[in-house]
Amino acid sequence: MRKLSNILHLGIKELRSLYRDPALLVLILYSFTLSVYSEAMGVPEAPFRATIAVVDEDRSPVSQRILNAFQLPFFVPPTLITPAEMDRGMDAGRFTFTLNIPVSFQQDLLAGRRPQVQLNVDATQVSQAFTGAGHIQQIISSEVGAFVERYRSVSAQPIEAVVRMAYNPNLVRSWFGSINSVISNITMLSIILTGAALIREREHGTIEHLLVMPITPFEIMLAKVWSMGLVVLAASAFSLRFVVEGWLQVPIQGSLALFLVGAALHLFATTSMGIFFGTVARSMPQLGLLIILVLIPLQILSGGTTPRESMPELVQNLMLAAPTTHFIELAQAILFRGAGLSIVWPSLLALGVIGLAFFVGALSRLRKSLR
Repeated sequence: MRKLSNILHLGIKELRSLYRDPALLVLILYSFTLSVYSEAMGVPEAPFRATIAVVDEDRSPVSQRILNAFQLPFFVPPTLITPAEMDRGMDAGRFTFTLNIPVSFQQDLLAGRRPQVQLNVDATQVSQAFTGAGHIQQIISSEVGAFVERYRSVSAQPIEAVVRMAYNPNLVRSWFGSINSVISNITMLSIILTGAALIREREHGTIEHLLVMPITPFEIMLAKVWSMGLVVLAASAFSLRFVVEGWLQVPIQGSLALFLVGAALHLFATTSMGIFFGTVARSMPQLGLLIILVLIPLQILSGGTTPRESMPELVQNLMLAAPTTHFIELAQAILFRGAGLSIVWPSLLALGVIGLAFFVGALSRLRKSLR
């Protein structure tokens, strides 16, 4: 009971220290609110009020049909210009896109000669250019296809593929971006907070006070793990309920309670990693550099950014030792596909085993650093 009391009171001390650190409080608040929103909405799914100019050298019904298809809110009304004004308009930043429809476009189209149109894109407007070029291509293909069907029959395809989008039927990018941001920030904040807590003890000289007390390194470490893990767990639950579901209107398919159980096991591993980094680093800047070196490969190679199936088999096998691999698999299964315990229990078991191994390793390192 004395050990449990020590762990409880030491954890409360960590929470009070965190409360008095405005920089870390702002980081937590930003990471689970504005950061989630900006990552969800940062890359637009379609152009918004993009400027476009058209050189219509054909002046035909099909070219007019294409012009009429560029409508708000995706595009502002197209500006008709001459070929000489194309380069000047893009150099001056007046147009993000310029479309050149050549002479005899409709005539060549009906004759089956496959005419071409020229689309120039101002790639310095990254967010618009990234989505706008594909959007314009779809508009042209759709309008030209509808026009051609009125004048000549289209042969039926022997096989027609019917595509059904599961779990995200409208392919809304913010659904993936917001939830993936919460998952990433859980890992990042848990490592930063526990590592910073240990560094703060050393910089303020309070670690010596703890060493002269009847407290073991196990109690010191476990207090930091549960207190910082609790903060991240509460912040992630708040973010999913009020930012993701409430603000961004992203539906969460599965059980939030089951996800928080998996997150708690993941935090057991990542907070232990933070303690380990806190024993290696001697200052906050060193801790930041260590976290960058480890966190970026963890996020990229664990399946959070790209599917693990697209990576080399050696990398896939090596990353099975990382807790982020199993946590991302578990979180996406629950939050995206509504998976239950019968599906995600292998990930929960893996997180428990990896977390225990990380905890033992970090505790051994902490004991050596305190001697």
